[in-house]
Amino acid sequence: MEKIIDAAGMGFAELNRLVKTAAEKKIRIERCLGQRYIACGLKDKEIFIDGTPGNALAAYLDGCRVEVAGSVQDATGDTMNAGTLIVHGSAGDATGYAMRGGKIFIEGNVGYRCGIHMKAFKENKPAIVIGGRAGSFLGEYQAGGVIVVLGESGDEKPAVGNFCGTGMHGGEIYLRSERLPALLPPQVRAEKIAALPDGAAELVKSWCAFFGRKAEKYLRSAYFRLTPDSANPYKRLYTVN
Repeated sequence: MEKIIDAAGMGFAELNRLVKTAAEKKIRIERCLGQRYIACGLKDKEIFIDGTPGNALAAYLDGCRVEVAGSVQDATGDTMNAGTLIVHGSAGDATGYAMRGGKIFIEGNVGYRCGIHMKAFKENKPAIVIGGRAGSFLGEYQAGGVIVVLGESGDEKPAVGNFCGTGMHGGEIYLRSERLPALLPPQVRAEKIAALPDGAAELVKSWCAFFGRKAEKYLRSAYFRLTPDSANPYKRLYTVN
């Protein structure tokens, strides 16, 4: 049984009330246009959104599966704990801010500061897969988790913007690219790899399954793996009294 909500002209508070109080596990939101905070903190539901949700979609998500037939705005997946978010479009700034678990799959591009402050703990290892390009400061202050950028943009522009990995002290970034991004911080170690490790390869396969792509093309491509240069690469930037 699926609950259908027509969100045309509806305020975000009323829409979120209907979603949270629905007895049905499956919810379809139609004609969504800018309503904020959809699915915040929810678990044990499957939500399909037709349209363009507003800021903080799936913030603090705790186990839902959320799929969007369109693009999303800023702070999508903010402090996400668990669950899966699938976006058939592009995403704004700060996607996956402070993620602590779960997975985000973006078909198109993301804005600035995607994956900022991502972190991992024991079995909780968040992941973001970006089909297109990422803006500047990707993985800023990243402390854990995995980010994969496939760079499928249809032009010769770089897969990521400037200052990729600034402040990074944990986790991994995989860039599908023949060349390193500009202005890579010296504290970030970059290595060209012959093949993706199993975990990253499975993420790419999942992305391909969600968006109808053939995985072989992406798995056979060249990648750079970015990691922190040492266990504490920014230690010399701080004063210890």
